[in-house]
Amino acid sequence: MRDLDTLFASRSVPEHLVRGAVGLPLLVAAFVLVPSWGPLAMLLAVPAVVFLRGCPGCWAIGLSQTCELRDARRDGAREPDRQPVAR
Repeated sequence: MRDLDTLFASRSVPEHLVRGAVGLPLLVAAFVLVPSWGPLAMLLAVPAVVFLRGCPGCWAIGLSQTCELRDARRDGAREPDRQPVAR
């Protein structure tokens, strides 16, 4: 049995998609509003990074990992132990 990496994975695919649906528009708004709001607009990037668990690439990796976990659960494989992330 192979080990699945779950560093960026969510509990479910719908949960992960909601995280992206909230985080990506916040990140776009942070950059689009810079001309009118100035540097204050970049404060929108903080919750965006929290929702995405990093950058948009990190979110995409997490989506892939979440789908792998879902498939592993369907196949009856043992779910890997989640290890705490040192930040």
